[in-house]
Amino acid sequence: MKKIVISGSASLQKELGDFIKTLSSEFKLLDYPKAIPQESFMEDYPAIHKDFYKNIAGADVLLIFNHDKKGISGYIGAAGFAELAFGLSQRLVYGKNIELYLYKMPDKSVQCYDEVQLWLKLGWIKIWDK
Repeated sequence: MKKIVISGSASLQKELGDFIKTLSSEFKLLDYPKAIPQESFMEDYPAIHKDFYKNIAGADVLLIFNHDKKGISGYIGAAGFAELAFGLSQRLVYGKNIELYLYKMPDKSVQCYDEVQLWLKLGWIKIWDK
């Protein structure tokens, strides 16, 4: 069973929940973005963020759930791109066999579009088709 981490916006809880229900039994879900209560955000965020990166390091698959957001198709924010780059660095620098996916192709207006295009051409990442 492949261990998977799903990255994306914590503000998309319904969409994440719906997607997680579609995962096949070939995956064991290690982590995904969870909403942090506003009143404890500053206190809780550092440990949650650290654990999320630890889970990426232990995953076989990292999926950037770049669902539509802010009126942009395939939105990828700075944190999602950082997590994707971390997963890629695990493979390139440390030889980790991690599969990297985007949920969908981002719109050309997404800040990291050029890097995504290059990484797709190089075969470093793929579009999710499971």
